Amino acid sequence: MEGAIVVFIGKKRMNRKAGLAVPALSVLLTGCTVGPKYSKPAVPAAPSYSEQPPASYKEANGWKTAQPSDSAVRANWWELFGDARLNELEVQVGAANQRLQAAEANFRQARAAIKYNRSFLFPTITAGAGIDTSRISTNSPTGIAGTQYGTFVLPISVSYDADLWGRVRRSIAAAREQFQVSAADLENVKLELETDLAVDYFEARSLDSEKKLLDDTVIAYQKALELTQNRYSGGVASKAEVAQAQTQLYQTQAQDIEVGVARAEFEHAIAVLAGRVPEGFTLPSNPLTEQPPPIPFGVPSQLLERRPDIAGAERQVAAANEQIGIAKSAFFPDLMISATGGFQSGSIVDWFTWPSRYWAVGPQILQTVFDAGRRRAQVESAVAGYDATVANYRQTALTAFQEVEDNLSTLRILEQEASKQHEATTAAENSLQLSLNRYKGGLVTYLEVTTSQGTALSNERTDVDLLRRRMDATVQLIKALGGGWEVSNLPQG
Repeated sequence: MEGAIVVFIGKKRMNRKAGLAVPALSVLLTGCTVGPKYSKPAVPAAPSYSEQPPASYKEANGWKTAQPSDSAVRANWWELFGDARLNELEVQVGAANQRLQAAEANFRQARAAIKYNRSFLFPTITAGAGIDTSRISTNSPTGIAGTQYGTFVLPISVSYDADLWGRVRRSIAAAREQFQVSAADLENVKLELETDLAVDYFEARSLDSEKKLLDDTVIAYQKALELTQNRYSGGVASKAEVAQAQTQLYQTQAQDIEVGVARAEFEHAIAVLAGRVPEGFTLPSNPLTEQPPPIPFGVPSQLLERRPDIAGAERQVAAANEQIGIAKSAFFPDLMISATGGFQSGSIVDWFTWPSRYWAVGPQILQTVFDAGRRRAQVESAVAGYDATVANYRQTALTAFQEVEDNLSTLRILEQEASKQHEATTAAENSLQLSLNRYKGGLVTYLEVTTSQGTALSNERTDVDLLRRRMDATVQLIKALGGGWEVSNLPQG
């Protein structure tokens, strides 16, 4: 059951001053807005919620900083790696990517929603024309039975819903904030595609390094096999030693071929990310040798302004706050101002003559007095939705802090590991050379050589893999820092 109080204000001849008072009152009242004023939620910081995040990153202690010192990654962040081929590929990202196209379509849809909601600030004007012929029943008790007549009407109607309590203005604000959410989502998708391409690119280059290592190792093992065969021919080596050398060579050749499988997959992935068909795309071999560049990571407070996903989550909170105000405005009366006028006649001849004119104007106030708790439930739902977006925003911020900390620690630890691993690789190569010399001198069997070969190759491949992991972690750190994006880039709508 629902009740309403409707108040009509009007006279046959409305006083001019009274007629002007209604729109004046409407303009005065449009300054009122019900509902909570928005304030940006605090993010979790030890030991409790605070307006300010931590002053520094935990894992930044002892980490090298970029020179010259800078507080943030800039746009076109991939240029930090100084790789011309990577630069060329990055600018092609997303040209035909369907994820990016879907995000861009959502962006345009959200922009149109602002225009739609903004239209409610203005009156709605409708116009039309109607012609009909009627006949009164012969048995009508009106006394004009059997009469037939025509009606010609040209009405023009104007209606305006005065935004007394800010419902329309909050709807516009919510649409604008959702528009900013879609803009942040678009930037986040672009960042993900750019980092995916960089990771795939460095994966492919690390496989090129591994392929070169295995190619060189195969050549070394072929020479070792020839040495063993010559010694066997000279009667100073056994057939078993020849078999050991052959096994080591063939096994390494198989590993060399296997690298091509993963390398081809990364090449195909790069082609698609760059908006190209894999069939017509080739990535030249380029072994990875350069070290990852130092990344300016700034301070945690900057992170909140440089991650598009955090900005999008915060704009979701602002939009949800507007929904609370929209729900609360339903508790207040609604003022509708309408006017209708035009020409009406029973004959087409005098349809547009001055005496055929008609008009009606007046305000209407509508107030819901009972709805069985519907409006209160809508407010409760809006408040719950707001609380959910606040929680999502805070979780997004926490996840961002974690991602930065994770990649800072990964880079710092991997750099230390790479230093020790390089020492181990050097020692393994020296051990292999000593074993070969001892074997040539007849002091040891070929088993010692194969053991040293396996150890040296394993350490060399670990060297390559550590460099790959450091490059990947550098790219992931840049992504965690927002990839050079800033919240000031959000469109205002």
